[in-house]
Amino acid sequence: MAGNVTLDRATLANRIREIQDVYRSDARPWVIGFSGGKDSTCTLQLVWNALSALPEIERVKPVYVISSDTLVETPVISRYIDETLARISAAALKQGLPVTTHKVSPNTERSFWVNLIGRGYPAPTRRFRWCTERLKIEPANDFIRSRVAEFGEVVMVLGVRSGESATRAQVMSLHRIKDSPLSRHSSLLNAFVYAPIEAFTTDDVWTYLLQNASPWGNDNRQLSQMYRNAAGGECPLVVDTTTPSCGNSRFGCWVCTVVMRDKSMEAMIDAGEEWMQPLLDFRDLLAETQAPEAKLRYREFKRRSGHVSFIDGTDRPAPGPYTLDFCKTLLERLLATQIELQRSAPPGEDTLLIHDAELHEIRRLWRTERGDWSDSVPAIVGRALGRDLDWVAEDEVALGAEAGALLQEVCAEHGVPVDLVVQLLDVERASHGLKRRNAVHARIEEVLRREWRPLDVVVEERRRKLGEAGLTAPDGPVGKERDDRAPLLPFPETEDAAP
Repeated sequence: MAGNVTLDRATLANRIREIQDVYRSDARPWVIGFSGGKDSTCTLQLVWNALSALPEIERVKPVYVISSDTLVETPVISRYIDETLARISAAALKQGLPVTTHKVSPNTERSFWVNLIGRGYPAPTRRFRWCTERLKIEPANDFIRSRVAEFGEVVMVLGVRSGESATRAQVMSLHRIKDSPLSRHSSLLNAFVYAPIEAFTTDDVWTYLLQNASPWGNDNRQLSQMYRNAAGGECPLVVDTTTPSCGNSRFGCWVCTVVMRDKSMEAMIDAGEEWMQPLLDFRDLLAETQAPEAKLRYREFKRRSGHVSFIDGTDRPAPGPYTLDFCKTLLERLLATQIELQRSAPPGEDTLLIHDAELHEIRRLWRTERGDWSDSVPAIVGRALGRDLDWVAEDEVALGAEAGALLQEVCAEHGVPVDLVVQLLDVERASHGLKRRNAVHARIEEVLRREWRPLDVVVEERRRKLGEAGLTAPDGPVGKERDDRAPLLPFPETEDAAP
């Protein structure tokens, strides 16, 4: 498909016929990405009407409508999508269409809060969108792979338009199958992509939606109203990193910090959803941690790998994960925000911001990886929520508060970093009881190779090396600030492939 379409009656009839032809051409099931926004709604409605016009005997190939729930969706949109999916299921059953709906979500260990508060990942930025892969790409791809395993091949029907993403348009063009409306997926084997509205303009999309009633009973004028007074669009089904950020979108995550201001949530609050103000306040707190002058106030000077990296040409460390103390503050603020929402939100709104399973995983990470000897999570949760989560006893997993205090005293006496001893104890604990312990020496060596010296000592050594190279920095960092560039990401083992 080349160029933009003019959505007259003949063009629309041709598009319907093409959808029918592609559907009937093989036995590959369809997976339609549905975000609830205008593009995905237009795509699903076109497909629905095309299939409805086919004889019932030809409507046999399954169509899976999947919606991505990141678990940090804007509550108003989350409710809207849940209601819409329920209507789609009921209408498909009543009208005899082979359409089923499915929500895909990240596993607990990949969730936003487990990564941000548990592991200390910094709030996402435009150059480090670690959230996209974990919250959207992986859950959607897991579903698609399961269908590939069942059927051999699948066709993904996406509401993407070439006018919205030049990168996506280029990728689809490169993978286009000759003399076919399909493209090969850029990374998923045995998955093909079909974009029936690829050449539509924004006006084409709205023209179709406002002139054609929703076949599952939604009011497309309500959808149009949701877009008013907002600068952004929607978050489509994300299955690769060519999809642009949806930080300005009404159909995105309420915690998104890829943009400086969340104009969409601000517009919702101005339009009467004042109860969402605590969400915006928490989101703005995360955005504040991205200021260059504030990063080392909230974050470690070492990366999660235990090593220190410096900004090119300077003696300034590239910040690593949030400190454990700040993660505790974030958890306290998050739970307080949840309580405030429960008091002020209208009936029926989903005010659960963090699930119990995520709290259990955060506790495990703090205890086993971050030296939380005082076992802070149960105490924080108890104070905020006033209830117990039936915490798992972990006597052998980490040091208790009393043992931690004793270890600090002994390490201070001998001038040994506490964290170094803790990690060596973890290596021994992990190897205890094994018949073959030949790998323990390598793990001990890996721990010892990490940076254990104080920050001032590390910086002084860096300055000496800069001086030897003729790049002295007597008054602090020199050179251009490049803290978020790809080579300097705080978690090199999990770099996002975003452009």
